[in-house]
Amino acid sequence: MCGLIGVVARSPVNQLLYDGLQVLQHRGQDAAGIVTADGDNFQMHKGSGLVRDVFRTRNMRYLSGNAGVAHCRYPTAGSATSFAEAQPMYVNSPFGIVLGHNGNLTNAEQLKHELFRQDLRHVNTNSDSEILLNVLAHELQDACTDYKLDADAIFAAVAGVHRRIKGAYAVVAMIAGYGLLAFRDPFGIRPLVFGVARTEGGPEYLVASESVALDALGFELVRDVAPGEAVFIDFDGVFHGRQCTAQTSHRPCIFEYVYLARPDSVIDGISVYETRLRMGASLAEKVKREHSHLSIDVVVPIPDSSRPSAMELAEGLGVSYREGFIKNRYIGRTFIMPGQEVRKKSVRQKLNAIAMEFKGKNVLLVDDSIVRGTTSREIVQMARDAGARKVFFASAAPPVRYPNVYGIDMPTSRELIAYGRSDAEVAREIGADRLIYQDLDALVDDCRSVNPAIESFEASCFSGEYVTGDVTPEYLANIDALRNDGELARREASAGQLDLNLATSD
Repeated sequence: MCGLIGVVARSPVNQLLYDGLQVLQHRGQDAAGIVTADGDNFQMHKGSGLVRDVFRTRNMRYLSGNAGVAHCRYPTAGSATSFAEAQPMYVNSPFGIVLGHNGNLTNAEQLKHELFRQDLRHVNTNSDSEILLNVLAHELQDACTDYKLDADAIFAAVAGVHRRIKGAYAVVAMIAGYGLLAFRDPFGIRPLVFGVARTEGGPEYLVASESVALDALGFELVRDVAPGEAVFIDFDGVFHGRQCTAQTSHRPCIFEYVYLARPDSVIDGISVYETRLRMGASLAEKVKREHSHLSIDVVVPIPDSSRPSAMELAEGLGVSYREGFIKNRYIGRTFIMPGQEVRKKSVRQKLNAIAMEFKGKNVLLVDDSIVRGTTSREIVQMARDAGARKVFFASAAPPVRYPNVYGIDMPTSRELIAYGRSDAEVAREIGADRLIYQDLDALVDDCRSVNPAIESFEASCFSGEYVTGDVTPEYLANIDALRNDGELARREASAGQLDLNLATSD
Protein backbone atom coordinates (compact mmCIF):
# COMPACT_ATOMS: atom_id res chain seq x y z
CA MET A 1 0.00 0.00 0.00
CA CYS A 2 1.47 3.31 -1.14
CA GLY A 3 0.15 6.71 -2.17
CA LEU A 4 0.65 7.97 -5.74
CA ILE A 5 0.10 11.34 -7.40
CA GLY A 6 0.95 12.58 -10.87
CA VAL A 7 0.02 15.95 -12.31
CA VAL A 8 0.37 18.02 -15.49
CA ALA A 9 -0.64 21.62 -14.81
CA ARG A 10 -0.29 25.17 -16.13
CA SER A 11 1.50 26.53 -13.06
CA PRO A 12 4.05 25.28 -10.50
CA VAL A 13 2.99 21.97 -8.91
CA ASN A 14 5.34 21.62 -5.92
CA GLN A 15 2.80 22.79 -3.34
CA LEU A 16 0.01 20.82 -4.98
CA LEU A 17 2.03 17.59 -4.85
CA TYR A 18 2.99 18.21 -1.22
CA ASP A 19 -0.63 18.83 -0.25
CA GLY A 20 -1.70 15.71 -2.13
CA LEU A 21 0.82 13.58 -0.26
CA GLN A 22 -0.51 14.94 3.01
CA VAL A 23 -3.99 13.79 2.01
CA LEU A 24 -2.64 10.34 1.11
CA GLN A 25 -0.34 10.03 4.13
CA HIS A 26 -2.47 7.17 5.48
CA ARG A 27 -1.27 5.05 2.55
CA GLY A 28 2.38 5.13 3.62
CA GLN A 29 4.42 6.60 6.45
CA ASP A 30 7.80 5.02 5.69
CA ALA A 31 9.15 7.50 3.11
CA ALA A 32 8.03 10.25 0.75
CA GLY A 33 9.31 11.80 -2.44
CA ILE A 34 8.48 14.41 -5.09
CA VAL A 35 9.93 14.83 -8.58
CA THR A 36 9.04 17.80 -10.76
CA ALA A 37 9.76 18.44 -14.42
CA ASP A 38 11.03 21.86 -15.48
CA GLY A 39 11.50 21.68 -19.21
CA ASP A 40 13.57 18.57 -19.90
CA ASN A 41 15.05 18.57 -16.41
CA PHE A 42 13.90 16.67 -13.32
CA GLN A 43 14.18 17.97 -9.76
CA MET A 44 13.91 15.36 -7.01
CA HIS A 45 13.72 15.33 -3.24
CA LYS A 46 12.84 12.30 -1.15
CA GLY A 47 13.62 10.81 2.23
CA SER A 48 12.51 8.52 5.03
CA GLY A 49 9.64 9.52 7.30
CA LEU A 50 6.37 11.42 7.15
CA VAL A 51 5.69 13.99 4.44
CA ARG A 52 5.90 16.86 6.90
CA ASP A 53 9.35 15.69 8.04
CA VAL A 54 10.85 15.01 4.61
CA PHE A 55 10.21 18.40 2.99
CA ARG A 56 11.47 21.82 4.06
CA THR A 57 11.08 25.22 2.43
CA ARG A 58 14.43 24.93 0.68
CA ASN A 59 13.37 21.59 -0.82
CA MET A 60 10.11 23.03 -2.09
CA ARG A 61 11.85 25.96 -3.76
CA TYR A 62 14.09 23.52 -5.60
CA LEU A 63 11.11 21.55 -6.94
CA SER A 64 10.24 23.84 -9.84
CA GLY A 65 8.10 23.00 -12.84
CA ASN A 66 4.50 22.53 -13.98
CA ALA A 67 4.42 18.73 -13.89
CA GLY A 68 5.46 16.11 -11.38
CA VAL A 69 4.94 12.85 -9.56
CA ALA A 70 4.89 12.13 -5.84
CA HIS A 71 4.88 9.02 -3.69
CA CYS A 72 4.48 8.10 -0.03
CA ARG A 73 5.88 4.67 0.67
CA TYR A 74 4.70 1.77 2.72
CA PRO A 75 7.18 -1.13 2.65
CA THR A 76 5.97 -4.49 1.35
CA ALA A 77 7.24 -8.06 1.02
CA GLY A 78 9.51 -7.71 4.02
CA SER A 79 11.41 -4.71 2.65
CA ALA A 80 13.20 -2.60 5.19
CA THR A 81 13.02 1.11 5.84
CA SER A 82 15.79 2.54 3.67
CA PHE A 83 16.40 5.80 1.87
CA ALA A 84 17.67 3.82 -1.12
CA GLU A 85 14.18 2.39 -1.68
CA ALA A 86 12.29 5.67 -1.28
CA GLN A 87 10.32 6.63 -4.38
CA PRO A 88 9.98 7.95 -7.04
CA MET A 89 12.90 6.07 -8.64
CA TYR A 90 14.91 7.21 -11.65
CA VAL A 91 16.69 5.78 -14.69
CA ASN A 92 18.37 7.78 -17.45
CA SER A 93 18.35 5.30 -20.32
CA PRO A 94 16.92 5.32 -22.95
CA PHE A 95 15.08 8.36 -21.55
CA GLY A 96 15.01 10.08 -18.21
CA ILE A 97 12.18 8.27 -16.42
CA VAL A 98 10.91 8.63 -12.85
CA LEU A 99 8.38 6.17 -11.47
CA GLY A 100 6.25 5.58 -8.40
CA HIS A 101 4.57 2.23 -7.80
CA ASN A 102 1.84 0.92 -5.53
CA GLY A 103 1.57 -2.86 -5.35
CA ASN A 104 3.81 -5.90 -5.45
CA LEU A 105 5.23 -7.93 -8.32
CA THR A 106 4.89 -11.68 -7.81
CA ASN A 107 7.51 -12.56 -10.45
CA ALA A 108 10.10 -10.00 -9.31
CA GLU A 109 12.95 -12.49 -8.98
CA GLN A 110 12.42 -13.85 -12.49
CA LEU A 111 12.30 -10.31 -13.87
CA LYS A 112 15.46 -9.33 -12.03
CA HIS A 113 17.27 -12.24 -13.67
CA GLU A 114 15.88 -11.30 -17.11
CA LEU A 115 16.93 -7.68 -16.70
CA PHE A 116 20.51 -8.69 -15.93
CA ARG A 117 20.91 -11.53 -18.41
CA GLN A 118 18.77 -10.41 -21.34
CA ASP A 119 18.12 -6.67 -21.06
CA LEU A 120 21.60 -5.82 -19.72
CA ARG A 121 20.16 -3.70 -16.93
CA HIS A 122 21.37 -3.66 -13.35
CA VAL A 123 19.04 -3.28 -10.35
CA ASN A 124 20.58 -1.64 -7.28
CA THR A 125 18.02 -2.30 -4.54
CA ASN A 126 15.68 -5.02 -3.30
CA SER A 127 12.68 -2.97 -4.43
CA ASP A 128 10.38 -4.50 -7.02
CA SER A 129 9.53 -0.92 -8.01
CA GLU A 130 13.05 -0.51 -9.41
CA ILE A 131 12.52 -3.74 -11.35
CA LEU A 132 9.26 -2.40 -12.77
CA LEU A 133 10.97 0.88 -13.71
CA ASN A 134 13.70 -0.95 -15.62
CA VAL A 135 11.20 -3.20 -17.40
CA LEU A 136 9.30 -0.10 -18.51
CA ALA A 137 12.52 1.57 -19.66
CA HIS A 138 13.50 -1.49 -21.69
CA GLU A 139 10.06 -1.73 -23.30
CA LEU A 140 10.17 1.99 -24.17
CA GLN A 141 13.53 1.45 -25.82
CA ASP A 142 12.12 -1.40 -27.91
CA ALA A 143 9.02 0.60 -28.86
CA CYS A 144 10.63 3.89 -29.85
CA THR A 145 12.00 4.87 -33.26
CA ASP A 146 15.33 6.73 -33.42
CA TYR A 147 15.00 7.37 -29.70
CA LYS A 148 11.82 9.39 -30.22
CA LEU A 149 8.48 8.62 -28.62
CA ASP A 150 4.83 9.22 -29.40
CA ALA A 151 1.66 8.04 -27.68
CA ASP A 152 1.50 4.88 -29.79
CA ALA A 153 5.03 3.86 -28.80
CA ILE A 154 4.34 4.57 -25.14
CA PHE A 155 1.21 2.44 -25.14
CA ALA A 156 3.07 -0.33 -26.97
CA ALA A 157 5.66 -0.23 -24.19
CA VAL A 158 2.97 -0.55 -21.52
CA ALA A 159 1.55 -3.53 -23.40
CA GLY A 160 5.01 -5.06 -23.19
CA VAL A 161 5.11 -4.39 -19.45
CA HIS A 162 1.78 -6.17 -19.03
CA ARG A 163 3.09 -9.20 -20.92
CA ARG A 164 6.16 -9.52 -18.70
CA ILE A 165 4.98 -8.50 -15.25
CA LYS A 166 2.70 -10.39 -12.88
CA GLY A 167 1.15 -9.19 -9.66
CA ALA A 168 -0.46 -5.93 -8.59
CA TYR A 169 0.70 -2.55 -9.80
CA ALA A 170 -0.66 0.95 -10.10
CA VAL A 171 2.01 3.21 -11.60
CA VAL A 172 2.66 6.88 -12.22
CA ALA A 173 5.73 7.80 -14.25
CA MET A 174 7.19 10.82 -15.98
CA ILE A 175 9.24 10.68 -19.18
CA ALA A 176 11.61 13.61 -19.62
CA GLY A 177 10.58 15.81 -22.53
CA TYR A 178 7.32 13.92 -23.12
CA GLY A 179 4.81 13.77 -20.31
CA LEU A 180 3.05 11.84 -17.55
CA LEU A 181 2.20 8.14 -17.86
CA ALA A 182 -0.09 6.15 -15.55
CA PHE A 183 -1.27 2.56 -15.81
CA ARG A 184 -2.86 -0.22 -13.81
CA ASP A 185 -2.46 -3.99 -13.78
CA PRO A 186 -4.94 -6.15 -15.78
CA PHE A 187 -6.83 -7.10 -12.61
CA GLY A 188 -7.11 -3.55 -11.28
CA ILE A 189 -6.06 -4.76 -7.84
CA ARG A 190 -4.58 -1.50 -6.58
CA PRO A 191 -6.59 1.70 -7.06
CA LEU A 192 -5.86 4.55 -9.48
CA VAL A 193 -8.13 7.43 -10.53
CA PHE A 194 -7.72 10.58 -12.58
CA GLY A 195 -9.41 13.94 -12.72
CA VAL A 196 -9.34 17.28 -14.48
CA ALA A 197 -9.38 20.96 -13.51
CA ARG A 198 -10.51 23.51 -16.08
CA THR A 199 -8.36 26.65 -16.10
CA GLU A 200 -8.04 29.68 -18.34
CA GLY A 201 -4.80 28.26 -19.69
CA GLY A 202 -6.38 24.91 -20.48
CA PRO A 203 -7.14 21.64 -18.69
CA GLU A 204 -4.92 20.31 -15.91
CA TYR A 205 -4.83 16.59 -15.15
CA LEU A 206 -4.15 14.75 -11.92
CA VAL A 207 -3.77 11.00 -11.31
CA ALA A 208 -3.93 9.64 -7.75
CA SER A 209 -4.40 6.52 -5.68
CA GLU A 210 -7.68 7.75 -4.19
CA SER A 211 -10.39 10.19 -5.23
CA VAL A 212 -9.99 12.10 -1.96
CA ALA A 213 -6.78 13.61 -3.35
CA LEU A 214 -8.72 15.01 -6.31
CA ASP A 215 -11.35 16.45 -3.98
CA ALA A 216 -8.80 18.14 -1.75
CA LEU A 217 -6.82 19.60 -4.64
CA GLY A 218 -9.77 20.99 -6.58
CA PHE A 219 -9.90 18.45 -9.41
CA GLU A 220 -13.07 16.87 -10.76
CA LEU A 221 -13.07 13.09 -10.75
CA VAL A 222 -13.32 11.76 -14.30
CA ARG A 223 -13.10 8.02 -13.61
CA ASP A 224 -10.85 5.19 -12.48
CA VAL A 225 -8.04 4.03 -14.71
CA ALA A 226 -9.42 0.73 -16.03
CA PRO A 227 -7.61 -2.58 -15.44
CA GLY A 228 -4.90 -2.91 -18.08
CA GLU A 229 -5.41 0.67 -19.28
CA ALA A 230 -2.76 3.35 -19.64
CA VAL A 231 -3.26 7.11 -19.76
CA PHE A 232 -0.66 9.53 -21.06
CA ILE A 233 -0.80 13.31 -20.70
CA ASP A 234 1.89 15.15 -22.61
CA PHE A 235 3.47 18.27 -21.19
CA ASP A 236 1.20 20.39 -23.40
CA GLY A 237 -1.80 18.98 -21.55
CA VAL A 238 -3.09 16.70 -24.32
CA PHE A 239 -4.74 13.56 -22.89
CA HIS A 240 -4.38 10.08 -24.43
CA GLY A 241 -5.82 6.81 -23.13
CA ARG A 242 -5.72 3.24 -24.38
CA GLN A 243 -6.42 -0.30 -23.25
CA CYS A 244 -3.06 -2.08 -23.42
CA THR A 245 -4.01 -5.72 -22.88
CA ALA A 246 -6.78 -7.92 -24.21
CA GLN A 247 -7.03 -10.05 -21.07
CA THR A 248 -8.53 -8.18 -18.12
CA SER A 249 -10.61 -9.13 -15.10
CA HIS A 250 -11.68 -6.41 -12.70
CA ARG A 251 -10.77 -7.61 -9.20
CA PRO A 252 -10.13 -4.64 -6.88
CA CYS A 253 -8.62 -5.35 -3.47
CA ILE A 254 -11.44 -5.72 -0.97
CA PHE A 255 -9.15 -4.72 1.92
CA GLU A 256 -9.12 -1.18 0.52
CA TYR A 257 -12.77 -0.89 1.58
CA VAL A 258 -12.24 -2.61 4.92
CA TYR A 259 -9.24 -0.65 6.13
CA LEU A 260 -6.74 0.90 3.73
CA ALA A 261 -8.61 3.71 1.98
CA ARG A 262 -9.98 6.89 3.53
CA PRO A 263 -13.74 6.69 4.08
CA ASP A 264 -14.35 9.76 1.91
CA SER A 265 -12.80 8.09 -1.15
CA VAL A 266 -14.64 6.42 -4.00
CA ILE A 267 -12.72 3.52 -5.57
CA ASP A 268 -13.96 1.76 -8.70
CA GLY A 269 -17.32 3.43 -8.29
CA ILE A 270 -17.70 2.19 -4.71
CA SER A 271 -17.96 4.61 -1.80
CA VAL A 272 -15.64 3.41 0.96
CA TYR A 273 -17.84 5.02 3.59
CA GLU A 274 -21.01 3.40 2.27
CA THR A 275 -19.42 -0.05 2.22
CA ARG A 276 -18.35 0.35 5.84
CA LEU A 277 -21.88 1.30 6.81
CA ARG A 278 -23.17 -1.81 5.06
CA MET A 279 -20.56 -3.94 6.82
CA GLY A 280 -22.02 -2.74 10.11
CA ALA A 281 -25.54 -3.57 8.98
CA SER A 282 -24.42 -7.08 7.96
CA LEU A 283 -22.75 -7.57 11.32
CA ALA A 284 -25.94 -6.50 13.09
CA GLU A 285 -27.89 -9.12 11.19
CA LYS A 286 -25.35 -11.78 12.11
CA VAL A 287 -25.43 -10.81 15.78
CA LYS A 288 -29.23 -10.99 15.85
CA ARG A 289 -29.22 -14.26 13.94
CA GLU A 290 -26.45 -16.14 15.78
CA HIS A 291 -25.76 -14.28 19.02
CA SER A 292 -29.12 -12.94 20.12
CA HIS A 293 -28.55 -14.23 23.66
CA LEU A 294 -25.72 -11.76 24.25
CA SER A 295 -26.67 -8.88 26.52
CA ILE A 296 -24.96 -5.87 24.93
CA ASP A 297 -25.20 -2.50 26.67
CA VAL A 298 -23.05 -0.39 24.40
CA VAL A 299 -21.15 -0.53 21.08
CA VAL A 300 -17.69 1.08 21.09
CA PRO A 301 -15.52 1.51 17.96
CA ILE A 302 -11.75 1.15 17.82
CA PRO A 303 -10.80 4.47 16.17
CA ASP A 304 -10.80 5.38 13.36
CA SER A 305 -11.72 3.19 10.40
CA SER A 306 -14.28 1.07 12.27
CA ARG A 307 -16.54 4.00 13.19
CA PRO A 308 -19.01 3.76 10.29
CA SER A 309 -19.46 0.01 10.83
CA ALA A 310 -19.84 0.43 14.58
CA MET A 311 -22.46 3.17 14.20
CA GLU A 312 -24.56 1.08 11.82
CA LEU A 313 -24.11 -2.01 13.99
CA ALA A 314 -25.34 -0.15 17.06
CA GLU A 315 -28.34 1.19 15.16
CA GLY A 316 -29.17 -2.27 13.82
CA LEU A 317 -29.06 -3.74 17.33
CA GLY A 318 -30.93 -0.84 18.92
CA VAL A 319 -28.21 -0.21 21.52
CA SER A 320 -26.17 2.85 22.39
CA TYR A 321 -23.12 3.88 20.38
CA ARG A 322 -20.37 5.47 22.43
CA GLU A 323 -16.83 6.74 21.86
CA GLY A 324 -14.91 4.83 24.50
CA PHE A 325 -11.35 5.36 23.28
CA ILE A 326 -9.45 8.56 22.60
CA LYS A 327 -6.75 8.33 19.97
CA ASN A 328 -3.39 10.07 20.14
CA ARG A 329 -3.01 11.23 16.54
CA TYR A 330 0.71 11.69 16.85
CA ILE A 331 1.44 7.96 17.09
CA GLY A 332 1.79 5.97 13.85
CA ARG A 333 -0.70 3.32 12.78
CA THR A 334 0.33 0.11 14.54
CA PHE A 335 -0.60 -2.11 11.60
CA ILE A 336 2.18 -0.73 9.43
CA MET A 337 4.92 -0.56 12.05
CA PRO A 338 7.88 -2.91 11.64
CA GLY A 339 8.62 -5.31 14.46
CA GLN A 340 6.20 -6.86 16.92
CA GLU A 341 7.71 -5.28 20.04
CA VAL A 342 7.34 -1.74 18.68
CA ARG A 343 3.77 -2.54 17.64
CA LYS A 344 2.86 -3.90 21.06
CA LYS A 345 4.46 -1.03 22.94
CA SER A 346 2.62 1.61 20.94
CA VAL A 347 -0.97 0.44 21.56
CA ARG A 348 -1.47 2.08 24.94
CA GLN A 349 0.39 5.16 23.79
CA LYS A 350 -2.02 5.37 20.89
CA LEU A 351 -5.35 4.77 22.68
CA ASN A 352 -6.73 5.67 26.08
CA ALA A 353 -10.04 4.41 27.51
CA ILE A 354 -12.80 6.65 28.89
CA ALA A 355 -13.69 4.71 32.04
CA MET A 356 -17.30 5.94 32.33
CA GLU A 357 -18.19 4.28 29.02
CA PHE A 358 -17.02 0.85 30.26
CA LYS A 359 -17.62 0.64 33.99
CA GLY A 360 -20.17 -2.06 34.82
CA LYS A 361 -21.24 -2.55 31.19
CA ASN A 362 -21.30 -5.39 28.67
CA VAL A 363 -19.36 -3.78 25.82
CA LEU A 364 -19.22 -4.78 22.17
CA LEU A 365 -15.95 -3.50 20.70
CA VAL A 366 -15.85 -3.11 16.90
CA ASP A 367 -12.69 -3.06 14.79
CA ASP A 368 -12.23 -3.09 11.03
CA SER A 369 -10.21 -6.33 11.13
CA ILE A 370 -7.99 -8.51 13.29
CA VAL A 371 -4.57 -9.33 11.86
CA ARG A 372 -2.00 -10.39 14.44
CA GLY A 373 -4.32 -9.87 17.40
CA THR A 374 -1.72 -7.85 19.34
CA THR A 375 -3.73 -4.63 19.24
CA SER A 376 -7.01 -6.45 19.88
CA ARG A 377 -5.62 -8.19 22.95
CA GLU A 378 -4.36 -4.93 24.44
CA ILE A 379 -7.63 -3.13 23.73
CA VAL A 380 -9.75 -5.88 25.31
CA GLN A 381 -7.57 -5.64 28.41
CA MET A 382 -7.91 -1.86 28.43
CA ALA A 383 -11.70 -2.24 28.40
CA ARG A 384 -11.54 -4.65 31.33
CA ASP A 385 -9.17 -2.36 33.22
CA ALA A 386 -11.69 0.46 32.69
CA GLY A 387 -14.35 -1.61 34.45
CA ALA A 388 -16.21 -3.47 31.70
CA ARG A 389 -18.23 -6.41 33.02
CA LYS A 390 -18.03 -8.37 29.75
CA VAL A 391 -16.12 -7.59 26.58
CA PHE A 392 -17.39 -8.85 23.24
CA PHE A 393 -15.44 -8.18 20.06
CA ALA A 394 -16.71 -7.81 16.48
CA SER A 395 -14.61 -7.60 13.32
CA ALA A 396 -16.08 -5.86 10.26
CA ALA A 397 -13.90 -8.18 8.16
CA PRO A 398 -13.68 -11.99 8.02
CA PRO A 399 -10.78 -13.83 9.67
CA VAL A 400 -7.42 -12.90 8.09
CA ARG A 401 -5.79 -16.31 7.60
CA TYR A 402 -3.51 -15.88 4.58
CA PRO A 403 -0.73 -13.46 3.61
CA ASN A 404 -1.43 -10.74 1.09
CA VAL A 405 1.08 -10.74 -1.78
CA TYR A 406 -0.32 -7.80 -3.75
CA GLY A 407 1.05 -4.83 -1.85
CA ILE A 408 -0.14 -5.14 1.75
CA ASP A 409 2.58 -6.19 4.16
CA MET A 410 0.55 -8.59 6.25
CA PRO A 411 2.53 -11.01 8.41
CA THR A 412 3.26 -14.61 7.59
CA SER A 413 0.43 -17.12 8.02
CA ARG A 414 1.79 -18.45 11.30
CA GLU A 415 1.86 -14.89 12.70
CA LEU A 416 -1.80 -14.28 11.80
CA ILE A 417 -3.89 -14.94 14.87
CA ALA A 418 -6.77 -16.56 12.93
CA TYR A 419 -4.52 -18.98 11.06
CA GLY A 420 -5.34 -22.52 12.19
CA ARG A 421 -7.69 -21.30 14.94
CA SER A 422 -11.46 -21.34 15.36
CA ASP A 423 -13.37 -18.18 16.28
CA ALA A 424 -13.62 -19.40 19.87
CA GLU A 425 -9.87 -19.99 20.01
CA VAL A 426 -9.14 -16.51 18.67
CA ALA A 427 -11.54 -15.07 21.25
CA ARG A 428 -9.54 -16.78 24.00
CA GLU A 429 -6.28 -15.52 22.51
CA ILE A 430 -7.41 -11.88 22.62
CA GLY A 431 -9.21 -12.29 25.95
CA ALA A 432 -12.73 -11.55 24.68
CA ASP A 433 -15.89 -13.17 26.05
CA ARG A 434 -17.18 -13.62 22.49
CA LEU A 435 -15.78 -12.92 19.02
CA ILE A 436 -17.96 -12.22 15.99
CA TYR A 437 -16.42 -12.12 12.53
CA GLN A 438 -17.99 -10.77 9.36
CA ASP A 439 -18.77 -13.47 6.77
CA LEU A 440 -16.81 -13.21 3.51
CA ASP A 441 -19.92 -13.61 1.37
CA ALA A 442 -21.56 -10.78 3.29
CA LEU A 443 -18.51 -8.56 2.87
CA VAL A 444 -18.46 -9.14 -0.88
CA ASP A 445 -22.19 -8.43 -1.09
CA ASP A 446 -21.72 -5.24 0.94
CA CYS A 447 -19.19 -3.97 -1.60
CA ARG A 448 -20.97 -5.22 -4.72
CA SER A 449 -24.25 -3.68 -3.63
CA VAL A 450 -22.74 -0.21 -4.04
CA ASN A 451 -21.51 -0.98 -7.58
CA PRO A 452 -22.96 -4.20 -9.03
CA ALA A 453 -20.70 -3.83 -12.08
CA ILE A 454 -17.84 -5.16 -9.95
CA GLU A 455 -18.60 -8.87 -9.86
CA SER A 456 -15.70 -10.09 -7.72
CA PHE A 457 -12.82 -8.86 -5.59
CA GLU A 458 -9.26 -9.75 -4.70
CA ALA A 459 -9.82 -11.21 -1.22
CA SER A 460 -6.86 -13.58 -0.84
CA CYS A 461 -6.08 -12.66 2.77
CA PHE A 462 -9.50 -14.05 3.69
CA SER A 463 -9.92 -16.85 1.14
CA GLY A 464 -6.39 -17.93 0.22
CA GLU A 465 -7.31 -17.62 -3.47
CA TYR A 466 -4.81 -15.51 -5.44
CA VAL A 467 -6.35 -14.00 -8.56
CA THR A 468 -3.18 -13.74 -10.66
CA GLY A 469 -2.87 -17.52 -10.69
CA ASP A 470 0.90 -17.61 -10.24
CA VAL A 471 1.21 -17.69 -6.43
CA THR A 472 2.68 -21.08 -5.55
CA PRO A 473 3.43 -22.70 -2.17
CA GLU A 474 7.11 -22.03 -2.89
CA TYR A 475 6.43 -18.35 -3.42
CA LEU A 476 4.48 -18.16 -0.16
CA ALA A 477 7.32 -19.93 1.66
CA ASN A 478 9.72 -17.28 0.36
CA ILE A 479 7.36 -14.52 1.50
CA ASP A 480 7.23 -16.22 4.89
CA ALA A 481 11.03 -16.11 5.11
CA LEU A 482 11.09 -12.41 4.22
CA ARG A 483 8.23 -11.23 6.45
CA ASN A 484 8.75 -12.98 9.77
CA ASP A 485 9.56 -10.68 12.66
CA GLY A 486 13.13 -11.90 13.07
CA GLU A 487 13.97 -11.20 9.43
CA LEU A 488 12.25 -7.81 9.55
CA ALA A 489 14.32 -6.83 12.58
CA ARG A 490 17.52 -7.89 10.83
CA ARG A 491 16.64 -5.93 7.69
CA GLU A 492 15.66 -2.87 9.73
CA ALA A 493 19.09 -2.90 11.39
CA SER A 494 20.83 -3.37 8.04
CA ALA A 495 18.87 -0.56 6.41
CA GLY A 496 19.62 1.75 9.33
CA GLN A 497 23.33 1.11 8.92
CA LEU A 498 23.08 1.75 5.17
CA ASP A 499 21.36 5.09 5.72
CA LEU A 500 23.99 5.99 8.32
CA ASN A 501 26.74 5.17 5.84
CA LEU A 502 25.07 7.29 3.15
CA ALA A 503 24.71 10.20 5.54
CA THR A 504 28.34 9.90 6.64
CA SER A 505 29.57 9.78 3.04
CA ASP A 506 27.79 13.06 2.34
